[in-house]
Amino acid sequence: MRVLGIDCGSEITGYGVVEQAPNDSLQFVAAGAIRLSLKEPLPSRLAQVFRQLDSVLQKYAPDTVAIEDVFYAANAKSALKLGHVRGVAMLAAATYNLQVAEYAPLAIKSAVVGYGRAEKSQVQQMVAHLLKMEKPPEPHDVADALAIAICHLHTAATLLRQRAAAH
Repeated sequence: MRVLGIDCGSEITGYGVVEQAPNDSLQFVAAGAIRLSLKEPLPSRLAQVFRQLDSVLQKYAPDTVAIEDVFYAANAKSALKLGHVRGVAMLAAATYNLQVAEYAPLAIKSAVVGYGRAEKSQVQQMVAHLLKMEKPPEPHDVADALAIAICHLHTAATLLRQRAAAH
């Protein structure tokens, strides 16, 4: 299974593609950051996110997309901007008829680090370890996107095992 994880942000949107091999090992495929200029109007920034995610979806053909669930932002304006970017990410996935899984930040950190309140640096280190990367992915938005993809792969594998055990 190949998963595109997306860490939505109003300044930087990270993405990461991770694949689970038949032997259950995780393999890094690709990752990057979509950097947005706050000088650009919001519709232009959203169009840029869509175009770049569309390109990633075409190039890497994931089986599914995973994003971070809405969390409560410090202010309503930040939450609204984040919601716009999340909507664009979902639209990009829907354009390719892909399912979108959403995970709470605590669930992502728990799945990757084993601790829901892990620091950004801990997530970066663990992502690098799990994907056998020479150094932690930068910026942290990219590490977070890879962590979201890893979380989905772990969750999907667990659900498959539970279904198999039930039969």
